[in-house]
Amino acid sequence: MSQKKKGVKRRTRIGGQALMEGVMMRGSASMAMAVRAPDGSIMLETERLKGRKWYNKVPIVRGVVSFVSSLIGGMRTLMRSAEISSPEEETPGKGWMAFAVILGVVLAVGLFILLPGFLNDLILGRLVKLGEHVGPKTKILLESLFEGVLRILIFVLYLFIVSRMRDIRRTFMYHGAEHRTINCYEKGYEMTVENVQKCSTRHNRCGTTFLFFVMIVSILVFALVRWALSYIPLGAGSWSDNRWILTAARLVMLPLVAGLSFELLQGLAKLPDNGFTNILRAPGLALQRLTTYPPADEMAEVALKSFLAVLAMDEDPAIQPVRFGEHRIPDVRRELRTGLVAYGLDEREADAETDWILCHAATVRRNELASMRLLPHAAYGTAVQILSRRISGEPLDYILGESEFFGNKIKVTTSVLIPRMETEVLADEAIRRIGERELSVLDLCTGSGCIALAVAKNTRACVTASDLSDSALAVARENLAGTDVKTVQSDLFASVEGTFDMIVSNPPYIRSAEIPALASEVRCQPAIALDGGADGMAIYRRIESEYREKLNEGGILLMEIGHDQAEEIRNLFGAHATVEIIKDLDGNNRVAVIVPKG
Repeated sequence: MSQKKKGVKRRTRIGGQALMEGVMMRGSASMAMAVRAPDGSIMLETERLKGRKWYNKVPIVRGVVSFVSSLIGGMRTLMRSAEISSPEEETPGKGWMAFAVILGVVLAVGLFILLPGFLNDLILGRLVKLGEHVGPKTKILLESLFEGVLRILIFVLYLFIVSRMRDIRRTFMYHGAEHRTINCYEKGYEMTVENVQKCSTRHNRCGTTFLFFVMIVSILVFALVRWALSYIPLGAGSWSDNRWILTAARLVMLPLVAGLSFELLQGLAKLPDNGFTNILRAPGLALQRLTTYPPADEMAEVALKSFLAVLAMDEDPAIQPVRFGEHRIPDVRRELRTGLVAYGLDEREADAETDWILCHAATVRRNELASMRLLPHAAYGTAVQILSRRISGEPLDYILGESEFFGNKIKVTTSVLIPRMETEVLADEAIRRIGERELSVLDLCTGSGCIALAVAKNTRACVTASDLSDSALAVARENLAGTDVKTVQSDLFASVEGTFDMIVSNPPYIRSAEIPALASEVRCQPAIALDGGADGMAIYRRIESEYREKLNEGGILLMEIGHDQAEEIRNLFGAHATVEIIKDLDGNNRVAVIVPKG
């Protein structure tokens, strides 16, 4: 349905990280993790971030702090997401997490610092023997440049290899979902999965680009370090000739490299698009092809949920954080209501159905919803499943298995017609005319038994309920349990014994040709309870030919009718009875009151 609705371009400070089957988004004041659980549901966890410290405003220093906190926080959120996405697997504790971080740093140093230096010595130092042809300072520059190129090549090769692994590739797909979601917002599009999927998987503030800048900046910084160390004598040479001293010096300078790279990344991201900035951004964006892949819609949905949670919390300080397994009632209400409105319900209907879904999922009364703040995850999953079935065209009453009629809870299944508000006019008229009298009443075509139950509970009448359908009568018997109502299987009056002071009926009266055009939630109801034949009058004609024999003297027949059938009802019944038409609350003809003459 939705097309890209482009508005004013927006800037955001929200960034993110791919997780195990999820996405973390981080804003200026909040952080959110959305993870796809094994049961297919999306679980959300949010938290408030501490205020910005003095070092967040100091160039280079803020980059170092950001790098370290991202490393630690990233590992923490990654492990947290693993707990949700793979709960059956044992998740390492904090000690193992710290060990994993240290091991990762050691491997990174070995792979991207020690290995390039070793290969540089092997290839350039021994085979080319640059020292015999160039000056020492030029040699330092060339070796630093060559070592930097090796470092970049190893980095690219590493990304290429790990991207071939199935689990890593899925994580890189979530990385693409993260970028697409942020790009969708910054382009001013409506935040929908469809629009997210139309955006680029690459972004100027990506961590991959940051790591590429680290490689580039390290070439210059490490060259300067080596040049400075060359002035410190060590035996027949200098400190720059000792690989271990050189490695230690480079490790010491890594924070500076990270800080400079951070400033470069942020600075380029803020610059407007033009030929010059695009050239500077191009290598990092190209490298993102290895770390971002087009996500599935389900992945984009996860990223979108995380992003919107952070966006809302950054804008509204009153929103409280939630843990995995908790869902804020206002968020769930908004999600359900949005889905129902998109399906085609008007706002009033969407509000009402949202409340009923929440009541059913949380097993509370409607008046208790206002005091609820959080919805458990199991209840949230139930609500989402109900929404999914509802927007597929299934009536809410069938999904919930119950309906409201005349103040009573009525069980409903696909074997019976869902009680309508208009039918309450028929029940109310019957109850009003019975009053305090102990009359005998027949509810013809009872269906769920809703009319029989209303009459039995609100009068002293002796009620019989009949229907042709065995399955409908089974439902009616459940609804009428605890009352004295008698049930009879009968094709209209065929098997009904005795006579009655009142006959009440809501027979099928929709014209056969009109049924295919009805809403899907009406079409899925029993055809036997809807189809009134070619002109909608077939059952009325059968009733007219038999009802007088089943009425006691002074008896009365009340029937629900279609809004445009009043004249036909008068013509059909008027020869032998007086006919009164009663309107419903919308002013439509709804109930025919028929009193036989003489």
